[in-house]
Formats: sequence, C-alpha cells, structure tokens
Amino acid sequence: MIRCVKAAFRTSKADLDRLFACNRVSAEIWNQYLSIAKNYSLQHNGSWIGKTELQTALKNQFPLHSQSVQAVCHKYLFARDSAKQAKNQGVNTKYPHKNKKHFNTKWVDKSFKIEGNTIQLSLGIQNGKRQQPIQIIVADLPDAEIKEIELVYDRKLMVSMIYDDGKIAALNDGSEVAGVDLGEIHSIAATTTANKSIIITGRKARSIHRFRNKKLAELQKLMSKCKKGSRQWKKYNRAKTYMLSKSERQLKDIIHKTTKQFVQWCTQNDVKEVVIGKVEGVQRNTKKKKRKNVTQKLSNWSFGKIEKQLGYKLEEHGTSVKTIDESYTSQQCPCCGRRKKTSTRNYKCSCSYKEHRDIHGSKGILSKYLHGDIRYLGETKSIKYLRIA
Repeated sequence: MIRCVKAAFRTSKADLDRLFACNRVSAEIWNQYLSIAKNYSLQHNGSWIGKTELQTALKNQFPLHSQSVQAVCHKYLFARDSAKQAKNQGVNTKYPHKNKKHFNTKWVDKSFKIEGNTIQLSLGIQNGKRQQPIQIIVADLPDAEIKEIELVYDRKLMVSMIYDDGKIAALNDGSEVAGVDLGEIHSIAATTTANKSIIITGRKARSIHRFRNKKLAELQKLMSKCKKGSRQWKKYNRAKTYMLSKSERQLKDIIHKTTKQFVQWCTQNDVKEVVIGKVEGVQRNTKKKKRKNVTQKLSNWSFGKIEKQLGYKLEEHGTSVKTIDESYTSQQCPCCGRRKKTSTRNYKCSCSYKEHRDIHGSKGILSKYLHGDIRYLGETKSIKYLRIA
C-alpha cells in the first residue's frame, strides 16, 4: 500500500542553500506556466493549453531535473482541473493565478538515488553538462521502495517521501454496513446495521482552533502597529509561524487518534462497508443571513482531513468507503417523515420518536444508502462515547 512520511534531514550548508534555491526555481517555473497558459487562452479564444504543449514550452530552460520541472506542470494541471470540477459543482473558486516565491520541488523515478541513509537528488543536465547532485542524510528512511521525494517547508526544510510498504489490504469477513455523520462538535457519529453506535467528540480540536485564532488575532494586531520588515515585526512573525506550526501538529495528532479509534471500532463490530455523508458545500446551501456564522464554524472543521485518513486506514483493513448526499438526514423523522431542525443534542419529534441528534443523522445516512430514503431502522442497542484527550 502507498504511504507518505515527512522527515528531517542533515546536509552541508552549501547544499542547504542549493535546496532553498531549488524551491525558488520551482516557483519561477510555476509562474512561467501561469503566464504561458494565460497567453495561450487569450490567443485561442479561451481554449486551454494541453499537457504536451505546456511541458515542451519550458524544456531545458531551468537548472532542475526534467522530471522535477514536469512535476510542477502536473501540479498546475491538477489545480486547474480541480478548480473546473469545483466550479461545475457550484463552488465559487478561482483558477490558479497567483505567482509564488517558493514552490515545493519534487524528485521522482530516476531523478534520485539512495545509498544507505544518503539520498542523492539529481539536478539534471544544464548546458550539456551534468550538475553536481545534492546529498542529504535521512536518519529514519522507510524500509521500502521510495517512489517520490518532495522538498517541503515546516519551520525548516524537510523531505516528504512516498513509498510502497508492500502490504496488501486485509481480508474483511464482516457483513455490517455503517453510516457515518461527520460533525464539528462530535467529529464522528456512526451506526451499524446491527444498531450499534459510536460517538467520538471533537471538542479538543475545537478548543485548539479557538485558542489558535485568538493568539493569531493578537499577534496580527501587534504586527499592524510595527513597520513591516522591522526587528519587532519579524519577532511577531516568527511567533505567528510557530503558533501555526504547533497547532497544525496538534490537530494532526487529534485527527489521527480519532480515526484510529473509529477504525478499531469498525473492526470489532465486523463492519465491511462505511458510508459517509457529504458535508462539502453546506455553507453554500445556507440562508444568506446565516452563511457568515456557518462559514466561520466550517473554516475550523477538518472534515476533509478526517475523510482522507478514514479512507486509507479503512482500506488497510479491507473496509470500503463510499459517500452519499446527506440532505435532510439530520432533520427528517424516520417514523412520520416530518422535517424539523433541532438546536439541542437530542432530536425529538411530535410522533414520540427521539434519538441523539448525531446518531439520528448517522441512521438517516445509513437508511438513505440501504433503502434510498429515510426509514426507521430500529432502536439503538448501544452507544460508545469516546473523548479524545
């Protein structure tokens, strides 16, 4: 199975400067691709330039390996196609247009060599002469075939490595299907066809988001009173970078623990298939007067990262993951069909039906997947509540 790991490395001062230069060159390549694509579109009545033409336009022009240059091209094309797909779904987004000062450099296939813990990153041939490769030493290299290496920045330069661990997805003999309702207060609420449920709270992540936003607002206010580029401004900017990096690591740890607990619960309850309700676009379907508050909450909601981690972790255990539209699954009563919005943690209907709001939502998603509509699936047998510290 394909894995990704980010690791620190050691290298000489000269090679470290060359690595920073690589990211500056990659940014220049990105900017050139933006310019070429824009000019092509203007000259051809809005038509898009193709992959082959775009790659040929900058061939042998930069002091990087040809595959590293192509990797920037592929990222641009992916960003462009993703923006088009989002626009088709009604998302108000923009095509890639911003110039960059730094851009991650990637080495793939034969553009790097590994000997022990030493990695040689090739810079290709320039003016008919092969350039001296950059050498870095990574203490803990994965014991597997590394397919890609990307230079990333997280308070310092690090390498992100994609590798194949050689493992095959486990055989899953389960028969249960679980409906999953993702939320801001409770990160995951799920119910199986056997009416067993789990709720994993997301309050810890919520508190980290709030604390981070509070500190960033304070630092931004102090920075606004300083001259940009001054010593004091740089001091506050370093504190801002530290706060962002620290909170990102904390949130990553919480999401990892949350998804790990859910996967273990699925294994214990013989879940073979997981159905997740789509929450993307919730703010676009909200009334205009409420959209601002909803968007502010959703900006602190890492549902995309949770979905991504659930995908690869469940796949490892042979559990398939599907998504469906979750419209009205939290509002509609499964007994009488009435729709009602509730502001409390429990859903109650005038027909005497009652259920925990998030469990009710997960049951609605499960019913919609199994039967195509929202039906009563029976009384909940057990609810497991987990708080991630």
